[in-house]
Amino acid sequence: MIPVDDLARLLSARHMVRDFADRPVPDDLVDRTLDLARRAPSAGNTQPWSFLVLRDDDVARYWATTMPDPEAQARFRWQGLLHAPVLVVPYVRPAAYPDRYAEPDKAATGLGAGVDAWPVPYWWVDGGAAVENLLLAATAAGLGACLFGQFEREVDVRIAFGVPDDQRAVGTIALGWPAPGEPGRSAARPRPALDDVVHRGRW
Repeated sequence: MIPVDDLARLLSARHMVRDFADRPVPDDLVDRTLDLARRAPSAGNTQPWSFLVLRDDDVARYWATTMPDPEAQARFRWQGLLHAPVLVVPYVRPAAYPDRYAEPDKAATGLGAGVDAWPVPYWWVDGGAAVENLLLAATAAGLGACLFGQFEREVDVRIAFGVPDDQRAVGTIALGWPAPGEPGRSAARPRPALDDVVHRGRW
């Protein structure tokens, strides 16, 4: 059993880091965070995720792909983010869900008919769970991490790095040893009180 206080400290310590020290991250440490990420729960144990890991010149190619204008890179507010030694792009394969739910033990659900049969797109739910595992694993290892979106550049990244068309990016995670830096604009936003978000018995 893991003490709840230990888990509480880990959850409280996790925050988005946008500035990184000029220090390499060992491959085995990155692999450890990825191994823990893939242990996230998923509907039907579908495990739809894959992880694209970028280092060195590939990190520079990622930024050139998502911000092809050098002037835009120079104006980018979070310059420290551009210096993260590792980028991890978590992908999910939506079609894995109807494939899994067409199997005999799940066929009665009707969710094997295709992705449109899913009223909630669980590939995003499960992909988010894997991302949170990765962020917590990074925090436990003393690493800094920041999840950010690809938005309109998702297809460009997929093409640049040879990612199959049936994969969807959950976002990108910068990984590295944290350095002092400016907190994000939302860092001071207070969390609502527990009683404001918990509804007992009825709303």
